[in-house]
Amino acid sequence: MYVKDGIAYAGNPKPILNVLCIRPLDNYKLMVEFNDGTQRVVDMTPVLGNPAFMPLRDKTIFDCVYLESGFPMWHDGEIDIAPEWLYENGHLVEG
Repeated sequence: MYVKDGIAYAGNPKPILNVLCIRPLDNYKLMVEFNDGTQRVVDMTPVLGNPAFMPLRDKTIFDCVYLESGFPMWHDGEIDIAPEWLYENGHLVEG
């Protein structure tokens, strides 16, 4: 059990997930390293049909991914994606 903001919760608190390092790969994939020590390859093609992510279809924009406070961003901060989504949709890199 733990208490946060005066409220008691069962179990243990989940640590906040942040991206430590990110690098674009071929075929609209990202290599992502998280603060829990894991690395995952994330295929971004499933989200490129979403209007918010359509600018990323331009490979030049996609390849300009950067981090701000642990969040991946593109296009001067106009586009971002949650680290949790990347973690859940990425494939663990063993090694």
